[in-house]
Amino acid sequence: MAVMGDFRADNALMIEPPYTEFDEYGPNLIDMENDFFGPFYTALYKSILSANNVIENSEDGTEVGEAKFLRALSYFKLVRVFGAVPLNTAASPSVTDEEILIRQPAEDIYNSVIIPDLMDAMSALDNSGLAEGRATEIAARALLGKVYVQRGDFSSAEPLLAAVVNGAADAGIALQENYADIFGEMNDLNSEIIYATQISSSVVDEYGFSEFWSWYGGLDTKSLEPLDPDLIAAFDASPGDLRREVNIDTALLASPKYPQTGGPDHDWIELRLGDIILLYAEALNENGADAGEVLDVLDPIRTRAGLDPLDEDDFDGQDEIAQAIQDERRLELAFEGQRWFDLVRTDTVDEEMGETINENYYIFPIPVSEILVSDLITQNDGY
Repeated sequence: MAVMGDFRADNALMIEPPYTEFDEYGPNLIDMENDFFGPFYTALYKSILSANNVIENSEDGTEVGEAKFLRALSYFKLVRVFGAVPLNTAASPSVTDEEILIRQPAEDIYNSVIIPDLMDAMSALDNSGLAEGRATEIAARALLGKVYVQRGDFSSAEPLLAAVVNGAADAGIALQENYADIFGEMNDLNSEIIYATQISSSVVDEYGFSEFWSWYGGLDTKSLEPLDPDLIAAFDASPGDLRREVNIDTALLASPKYPQTGGPDHDWIELRLGDIILLYAEALNENGADAGEVLDVLDPIRTRAGLDPLDEDDFDGQDEIAQAIQDERRLELAFEGQRWFDLVRTDTVDEEMGETINENYYIFPIPVSEILVSDLITQNDGY
């Protein structure tokens, strides 16, 4: 998600061919299966199969709720990255069942698995496991709100996001006073984290050759100077922003957001309160809320960043406020794997990237190894 969310967008750059294809929007990404798409695909379907096993066999309601949350999260990542994907909800799928190899439209994945699983998780879970990093009721609610925003269903998203923002304190969730204290291995599972994938250097995974924190820090030859000048310009347009020194180092052309100390043990943040506050403001705006009400929601984010509140008199209508929210998301969530998916869902890819990009390349190639397994699995158009 780090590489696809930031390096595909205008936050970070690949500098070593053929990885420069991430910025060229053509068919050649298909050659990077072993580096990115194959391990990503494999890891998520392993997660799904494990979740299916718990859902089928556990008699513990909390375990089942946690497993449904994880299955929904895994399928959400898959559809955002690949679009249509195979659907399996069995713990022991039959090797002769061709149906599970046929890619199902993303809309069907949302309606048949992701949304129902998160609704079930909300009902089955409380928030008692938050401090241990377990799936919780508020995490399921936050993810479901994010899912609805991804689909452009703001009327369904708003009450869910409102409940998370308004119920955060009771659940023990709060914005960190210092933005820098959200990140780094020493700050894992801090008060702002709603859910994170916990990572340990002692656990071997599909990405044993590389970790997300090293990409942003310029520690991989594929991107020794990853910082995109466009992101520098975005911070230049926000003078006095305290997030700047956490996110960008213009001397190294890299990001210090994830310190090298303890790097292999940095958790990957899936959901945090800052993200949900910004999504809530977006939903309010899209649903026609008063400009002052929308901008007030942003105040805690901007105050922490050392910035003044936004004044509704400076905006001419809903569209300008929407742009301000997206600009805030970019600076707040830089290098958290969000930017590309925000551009795609807001239909602002061409505008923000400064070029016309074929929509085929809004999503990524299905691993060729999967296609070769069976003629039932197809490739995305353009690859």
